[in-house]
Amino acid sequence: MNTPSDLQYRKSHEWARVDGDLCTLGITDYAQHAMGDIVYIKLPEVGDQVTVDAGFCDLESVKAVSEVYSPVSGEVVEVNTSLEATPEAINADAYGAWLCRVRFTKLADDLISADEYDKLCAEG
Repeated sequence: MNTPSDLQYRKSHEWARVDGDLCTLGITDYAQHAMGDIVYIKLPEVGDQVTVDAGFCDLESVKAVSEVYSPVSGEVVEVNTSLEATPEAINADAYGAWLCRVRFTKLADDLISADEYDKLCAEG
C-alpha cells in the first residue's frame, strides 16, 4: 500500500495536502483498492461550501456508491474535472487523481500521519 508521508489522513480514508490556506483532497490508495473499479464520480462545483465530516463527492464503483467526507471546511476553488471522463484514474493513482482544492477555514481535528494511517489499515 502506498501512503505518502507528506499528506494527512482520516480514518474514513480521505487524504489532505495542506499548502497555506489551500487544501487538496482525495481518497487513499487503501480506499480505492477496497472500492474496486471506479466507474463514475460526482464532484463538487467551484464555489460550493464544504464542511468537516460532511459528504462532498460521490464515487461509484462496480461494488457500490461511496460518499467522500470532507476533512476541511471552506470553499471549493478548483475541481479535477478530468476525473469526470476518466474516473478510473483514481484506481491507477489515488494520490495523483485529486478530487478538489478547498480554501479552508477549518481542518478536522482527527487528521493523522502516514505512519498512524498505515497502522490503522494494518489493523483492518
